[in-house]
Amino acid sequence: MGVLVGRKAPNFTAAAVLGTGEIVEDFNLHEQIKGKKAVVFFYPLDFTFVCPSELIAFDHRLEEFKKRGVEVIGVSIDSQFTHNAWRNTAEADGGIGEVKYPLVADVKHTICKSYDVEHPEAGVAFRASFLIDEDGVVRHQIVNDLPLGRNIDEMIRLVDALNFHQKHGDVCPAGWKEGDEGMKADAKGVADYLSKNAGKL
Repeated sequence: MGVLVGRKAPNFTAAAVLGTGEIVEDFNLHEQIKGKKAVVFFYPLDFTFVCPSELIAFDHRLEEFKKRGVEVIGVSIDSQFTHNAWRNTAEADGGIGEVKYPLVADVKHTICKSYDVEHPEAGVAFRASFLIDEDGVVRHQIVNDLPLGRNIDEMIRLVDALNFHQKHGDVCPAGWKEGDEGMKADAKGVADYLSKNAGKL
């Protein structure tokens, strides 16, 4: 499938560890995020190297996502029991602590395959992130190779950009951040914006 932007996010039902620590067998994406924005992110494996830094970074910014109405959901090919063990391992021991968002168990690799983010040789998921809108449509995706950790603040910026566009109708030029001017999506809007901002780009 490759690029999912502009398409409905593939649904899935799988076992998961919730942010409360409860293990459930029937976590359903569409039910969980119905009417809300969401970030679904994939990572290779529990108890590895770059991964804990990313999961902890998501957890540290969870309130920023929540105040924007965004659900955060992590997915890897590990079981719900391994997820739970990792949550119960202290950060100083290579764990992630009690992160407050769900971790989904993709043990059959069906989810990473449906999102087309499975590494062709390693058999794990790439570091892929998907921003999904209130209608369940993917509005942004990024896929990093295994050694390259994500910038979680960039995902927050993109949430802000999507919120701005939805509220005002303006589009968000390069490097746009909360508080910046948007651009009208027509020839005059481009000219007006560039006349004031081209030197800053």
